[in-house]
Amino acid sequence: MEIFKGQNLINFGKVFPDDDSCLGYLFDLKWKDGFVCTKCGNTSGCEKSGHKYHCYSCNHVESATAGTLFHRVRFGLHKAFHIVFEMVNSSKGISSIQVGLRYGIRQPTAWTFMHKVRKAMESSKKYPMSDLVHVDEFVVGGMEEGKKGRSYNTQKTKAVVAVELSEKHQVKRVYIKAIDDYSAKSLTPIFEQHISESAKVVTDKWKGYLPLSKKYNIEQISSDQGKYFKQLHLIIHQIKSWIRTIPTHVSKKHVESYFNEFSYRINRSQNRNTIFHNIIQRMLNAKPLNYDKLIRKLSV
Repeated sequence: MEIFKGQNLINFGKVFPDDDSCLGYLFDLKWKDGFVCTKCGNTSGCEKSGHKYHCYSCNHVESATAGTLFHRVRFGLHKAFHIVFEMVNSSKGISSIQVGLRYGIRQPTAWTFMHKVRKAMESSKKYPMSDLVHVDEFVVGGMEEGKKGRSYNTQKTKAVVAVELSEKHQVKRVYIKAIDDYSAKSLTPIFEQHISESAKVVTDKWKGYLPLSKKYNIEQISSDQGKYFKQLHLIIHQIKSWIRTIPTHVSKKHVESYFNEFSYRINRSQNRNTIFHNIIQRMLNAKPLNYDKLIRKLSV
């Protein structure tokens, strides 16, 4: 199949003019390596009208959206594809309120679908950062009035960010996790999930990193108000600015989904030409997620 490439909205509209063209793209992508029945595992079948497959063995008929994050999208695949295209290509992101107004759908419906897209944006955790990595913590919600340094205000969302840099100190990849506090226990997951033990890790002199230095190659230096962590603090500023522009309230239990979206766009900045195709593939590979499951997952 010919995959969609580029960021041009006019070209995108020509390739995907209606629901049927979007469904056809999903059909070709889902079974590009051949048909396998999800009910009995049989590989013999035929295409039916409406971009479906009929299994010769058990007579199961499966649509291109079945068993994917596009399952039961009630406002049509044409709108769904456009929303996905905007989410992956907009550097500043787009809110569910804007999506609702732009595509004529209810804001809660837009919010639910957009979180399904963010689910597909989660890191596979298969490729840990192995070069120079700068790590720091921050809060979403701004500094406490009259207070410098780490905020312990329970109304703010605490987070830790890891930024991988190239030899020329250019940002390569970014990962962010919400944390309960600044203890070594809370800081450990981002190391275990995203940082290789062979990486050169640089942090400020916060004591929470000391226990981690037994396993990871960590150098602690004075931040000097961010002077020695310019790229890292630029990323933190961008995250905070982006979260502030979202017209709806971002709760603590949802914020990591937004972190995933931010990281996904940054980490694929060198592959913008195929970023839409990549996320569509991820959404096809992921299991269906309805509103109730989404709320339960985000409440954990």
